[in-house]
Formats: sequence, structure tokens, C-alpha cells
Amino acid sequence: MSDALAAIAAGDWYCCLSDELEALRQIARRACHQQRVMDPDARGACAPELAALFARFGTGCFIEAPFHCSYGRNLHLGDNVYLNTGCVVLDSGAVRIGDGSMLGPGVHIYCADHHRDVEQRSAGIERALPVTIGADVWIGGGAQIMPGVTVGDGAIIAAGSVVTRDVAPGARVAGVPARDM
Repeated sequence: MSDALAAIAAGDWYCCLSDELEALRQIARRACHQQRVMDPDARGACAPELAALFARFGTGCFIEAPFHCSYGRNLHLGDNVYLNTGCVVLDSGAVRIGDGSMLGPGVHIYCADHHRDVEQRSAGIERALPVTIGADVWIGGGAQIMPGVTVGDGAIIAAGSVVTRDVAPGARVAGVPARDM
């Protein structure tokens, strides 16, 4: 495992501008492009190249086009997960989405936590914080899930919400930042 991949796995700071990481992102871009341009009848639930890229693509999953991910290799989808059109998963870290969860159109999930020091940030220094979404979660359209957040089983996140902290199982949250309803 390379230094960058080891740092990512450990949650340490790394440079996202490395040739190795760019090559991995290019593979994901090609797979996302296939998802976007492939005939829907031929594509089915997900373009084969994209589904093969994921760490896990559970049975009964469906991803609408267009879809974008940074790497794909860090994305774990449980069974019967549905991602509506326009979802973006910047999976520099592990993203786990539990069985039966549904993401509305335009939901964004971010793992990258950029350095606070301007010189470090300009040099591409970031760390990857995992995002975990439990089973049977419903995330409304346009919601954003920030790095390091865990959303408990059965939670509901209202459309347009920005989730900056963990959400308890069964909770309903809304707003910017998201708070209990």
C-alpha cells in the first residue's frame, strides 16, 4: 500500500495531488462517464464498470444517472440502496450506506477535510474522514453530508439540509446546519 493510501486509511493528513491518486480518480471518472452515457436499457441498475469499482454493490441497488464519485473503491452499498439522479459521493474515505437507504436527487456526501492552514491547503493537504449512513435512512434531495458524520438507522434528513454532526437512529433533522425537527 502506498504512503497516500495508508494515510487515507489511517485518517492522517496526505497530499491529494499525487499522481497515484489522480490515476485512481481517472478510473472513477471513466466509470461515472459510462454510467452517464450508457443506454438505460443496457445499463440496468448500474453501469457494470461503476458497480465493479465499488468496494461493495449490494443486491437490489439502483443508481440513477448522472452519478459522480471520486474513487468508488471506498464506497460500500448495502442491499436495496437507491441513489437518485445527480448524487455525488466524494469518497476519499470510506462511505458506507446501509440496507434499504434512499438518497434523493442531488444528495452530496463528502469525506475530504481540507487543511485549515492556507499554505497546507494550497499544497493539496487533506485527510479523509469516513461517512456512515445506517439502514433504512431517507435523505431528501439536495442534502449534504459532511466529513466524519454517522447517520443512524431509520433517520430522516430533510431536503436541503447540511448535516455537520452525527444523527441519532430514528431522528428527523432539517436545516442548515441540520437540527432535530
